[in-house]
Amino acid sequence: MASAIQRVAWQAGVTFRGPAGPAFGENLHRLQQLLDKVRAEDLRLAPRGPAVAAPVSYMHICETESFSMGVFLLRGGACIPLHDHPGMNGMLKVLYGTLRIACMDALPPAAGPRRRALFRSRQLYTPASPPCLLAPHTDNLHQIDAVDGPAAFLDILAPPYDPQRGRDCHYYRLLEPTGPEPPALPREVWLDETPQAADFWCGGEPYPGPRVRL
Repeated sequence: MASAIQRVAWQAGVTFRGPAGPAFGENLHRLQQLLDKVRAEDLRLAPRGPAVAAPVSYMHICETESFSMGVFLLRGGACIPLHDHPGMNGMLKVLYGTLRIACMDALPPAAGPRRRALFRSRQLYTPASPPCLLAPHTDNLHQIDAVDGPAAFLDILAPPYDPQRGRDCHYYRLLEPTGPEPPALPREVWLDETPQAADFWCGGEPYPGPRVRL
């Protein structure tokens, strides 16, 4: 019998193998259902201690021209800064721990160097939560914070990052208004594009789970 992660990979290949057609929504829903069933033990993962060197580590599982899949591991208190996924779909499933995920939509550019965005949501995700989804024009910018200890999530991006094809990662700083209470969501916000933060880097680790064949 195929492993849980193998079934996810096969369905991801079916879902993202070409331009979105009439069956895309149905295939995406099926992929979401399969991803929702994946647990940390299916990938032979367990919560990590504070001895991990990098704030964030990545375990590569597989990659094709149409999608990539891997696991991100965050130390307690670590943050993947606000960034975008140009022209890409994505799915994120928490395997252990708690993540706070802030999601935004890019808005048409205004005059000047700053960018406009619609800050849509800021939610907590746990292994009991359904996958967090992003699309080329919806929730395409997001920030991910590990809350109350280490956390890990399974990540699918379709198609993968490819700077030569205009799919490069850009980082942003949210220009929040000052005040005792955070403004309600959704709301329009301004962003400054920034270099990658000096205190953020991503290490690499071997993937210990079942092998995926494509």
